[in-house]
Parts: sequence; structure tokens; C-alpha cells
Amino acid sequence: MRRYPGGPPISVLAGANVVLVGLFPARDKGFGLTLDLLANSVEAHGGRVVSRHVQRRGVSDGGAARMTEPFSRRTLLSPGKAREVAQACLAAKVDVAVFVNPLTNHQRAVLGDLFGCIVISGEDLFAPGW
Repeated sequence: MRRYPGGPPISVLAGANVVLVGLFPARDKGFGLTLDLLANSVEAHGGRVVSRHVQRRGVSDGGAARMTEPFSRRTLLSPGKAREVAQACLAAKVDVAVFVNPLTNHQRAVLGDLFGCIVISGEDLFAPGW
């Protein structure tokens, strides 16, 4: 099986149940379109999108002031949203979680342990060899 350097096996999405996850600013009204485009790419690679999870930033009082800071450097998500996605992954027997946002290798490892599945970024789907 071929591998993308530093990434998952190329066939990782073929026949896989996939969850989409994204961190978006509150002012981003086009987040649904962004998720739709990512879902189309996942389906083009043979995956089945079973759920979508959105973490909005700056929706609550004081949240706008923290827009430039990630919720967690380890997960990009709030603890509650990370638990919600992990429970959804378990319930739907998810094979792969695809983040809209770029991820470090450390974030992939932490999220993979938390979610119990492979975690990739949408950027991986557009890399050569996919």
C-alpha cells in the first residue's frame, strides 16, 4: 500500500465511515459550503460521511477576543466538543475523522487516540498521490 509522506495510506478513505470536523470563526457564514466541498472530496475518494461537527469560535461573550488562540493546542477543539466528536465516532463506528483545518502530527496522534480512529486533514486529500 502506498503512503503519502508523513500521511495516512492512500486507500484510507475507500469504504470508510468518515466524520467531518471543523473549527470556524463565528463570522464565517460559509462554513457549510466548506464542509460540503470537503464531503464531496471524501466521497470522491470512496468514503461515506456519517456526521459533521462544527466548533464555532467567537459566538459567546468574550469568545471574539480569543479568536486567534486555539481552544486547545492539542485538539483545536473545546473539551466538550472533543468529547462530543469522540462519542459520535464510537457510536457510528467511524474509521476516519477529516478536519477542515490543518493539523500537526502531534494533533493527529492526540485526536486519533481520543476519537479511536485515523485523523487526517482535508489538505491531505488534495496532496499529490491522493
